[in-house]
Parts: sequence; C-alpha cells; structure tokens
Amino acid sequence: MSSSSGCCSWLPNPGILGLLAFTVVFFGRAECRAFFVFGDSLVDNGNNNYLATTARADGPPYGIDYPTHRATGRFSNGLNIPDIISERLGMEPTLPCLSPDLKGEKLLVGANFASAGVGILNDTGVQFMNIIRIGNQLDYFQEYQRRVSDLIGAADAKQLVNKALVLITLGGNDFVNNYYLVPFSARSRQFTIPEYVPFLISEYRKILQRLYDMGARRVIVTGTGPIGCVPAELAQRSRAGECAVDLMRAAALFNPQLTQMLAELNSELKADVFIAANTYNMHMDFIFNPQAFGFVTSKVACCGQGPYNGIGLCTQASNLCPNRDIYAFWDPFHPSEKANRIIVEGIFAGSPQYMHPMNLSTIMELDSRT
Repeated sequence: MSSSSGCCSWLPNPGILGLLAFTVVFFGRAECRAFFVFGDSLVDNGNNNYLATTARADGPPYGIDYPTHRATGRFSNGLNIPDIISERLGMEPTLPCLSPDLKGEKLLVGANFASAGVGILNDTGVQFMNIIRIGNQLDYFQEYQRRVSDLIGAADAKQLVNKALVLITLGGNDFVNNYYLVPFSARSRQFTIPEYVPFLISEYRKILQRLYDMGARRVIVTGTGPIGCVPAELAQRSRAGECAVDLMRAAALFNPQLTQMLAELNSELKADVFIAANTYNMHMDFIFNPQAFGFVTSKVACCGQGPYNGIGLCTQASNLCPNRDIYAFWDPFHPSEKANRIIVEGIFAGSPQYMHPMNLSTIMELDSRT
C-alpha cells in the first residue's frame, strides 16, 4: 500500500448512537485524552508495514515479547515508548495512521503517524525508499482532523486535538542515516557539524510551529539519544567498546540547542506548549551503569550479528538472547522494552535534568484542573 492510501481514505463508521455514547463518555472523563505520535522508528508502531520500504520490523524475532508474540512493525522486542505512555495513561495504544482499523471510535483515541527512517530533513532516509516524511505525517494529521470533524463535529474535533497529548521524536536519523551515513556525504560536504546542528534546529522549529498551527497544545519533544553508543556504531567505529566521539559530539550539540529553541517557542507563544524530554540523559544513565538498572550489558544488542551484535538487521538468522530484560538494546539501534520503560519513567517523573519545563505527571495534574 502506498502512503497515499489508508490514513487518508474514508472508512465506514460505526452506528451513530454507539458513537455518540462513546463520545459522551470520552469527553466526560477528565483523564481521557487523545494521543498523537510523530517521528521515526523509535515510535513507529506499524505504519511502515503498509509501505514498500526496507525500513520495517514486521518479521520475527521482532515482537517476541509483545502480548501477541508476533511482529507488529514496532522496532522492539515488545512495547515501544508510545505504547508504554498509553499504558501508563490507562488508554489503549494508538493505531498506525495507515491501519484500516483506524476508524469510528478508534479515531478518538488518537493516531500514530510515525515512520521508521525519517528525519527532520527530507533527504534523510532516502535509502529506505518509501517512508512517510515528517511533512507528510503532518499532512496525514490534517486529514485525520477532517475525518474526526465529520465524525463528531468541528467544535469537538478541535477540542480533542487541543487537549491531546503529542509525542514527536526526530533527529537521530539526520545524523546516522544522513550526515554520517557514508564518508563525505552530501550534508557533511555542505556543513561542518557546528553548522549542521543549527540548520537542523531551524528546520525542526518550522515543523513544530506547523504542529502548533494545527492545534497541538501539549507536545513532548524528545532529543536525540547517545547515538554514538548504540551497538551499530560500536560495531563500525569502536575499538574497545568506547562510544563514537564524532556522533556523541553531534548529540551533545543538538540537545541543548533543541531545548533552547523549545524555550524560545514557548516564550513567543506565552504557554508551555513544548516540553523537552532529554532522552540523551535518560539513556546515559543505563549505558554507563547498566547493572544499576538490571542490565548485564549496554553494549551488545540482544538481536543481531557481528561485533556487539551490531551488524545488519535483526532477523531469524541473527543471534538472539534468551532474556531480553537484561539487555539495554534490543537490536543494533533500538532500546529493549525494558529500556523503553525506564525512558518512559523519566518522561513521567523526571527531574529538570530530564524534563523541561515539567514532566508528564505534572502536565497531567495541571491539565486535570482545566
């Protein structure tokens, strides 16, 4: 299925009386809010299954610890970050925007627009072929809003979006699948890293401004993780298990500038719309002290091959660890479900070094009063 179908196509609605009853219950519960997800493979829950792309996780052993024990398109052994946030909020997980099941009552839960391989820039991830670039994700969000408006009326649809929680995760691929993908990449010839990072930040700002203009009012924006420490980079760049210096420098430049840009946006908007989630710090805690979090290693991926199990894709031919809970990384690039749970705990309860200007628990408390 191409990205022009599925998410934006009309699907039959449930009986109108049942939908009205659901809508009354939905809007009558203070803690119930829609959830929207944008970004890359860290948060994609199956959109790429519907696309002709090489960036996919729809075969075993992906999903080995998912409730169905089947691959779903999540780049995880089990649940990913949006799933765990939904779980913590007492909501069912959002469906991929391309899923044919996203219709009727399911629309009111929210939707996941993320697509593995994408970045802030349109030329990021071109090697993966057909993926939903971030501009297209926002186009789908616009079409989603039209569908919801037709379903429950324009005023309630606007309220649903304004009160929703939004998660967006971008940036890592702009380094690992663009700037540093090959020696002398087009972007590395165009920019030094101290020039490239402000360029990325300025482009990200445009994306976030568009998200705000589309009605988003509570947006958690994750920084990039310690991209030089993932098993894939250790396998390619490390001699003795040390993190890749150039990638770590890039992340160290990107994250503070992202936080600063979000603060400036909030100041202009005179509201705490954008929340910076410092997933770099959250990762670093268990990367440098894995035993404190119950991991035996933060260097070797559970599923993969070659040094640190960091080469190639995770497939049925890969090495596979028997206990995923003691590995910080599931595959060469992505955290295990256990690590994802630690990250989500940081999002909910993290101090200012992890969440700025507030954590998700504080957001929920504040929003429950309005």
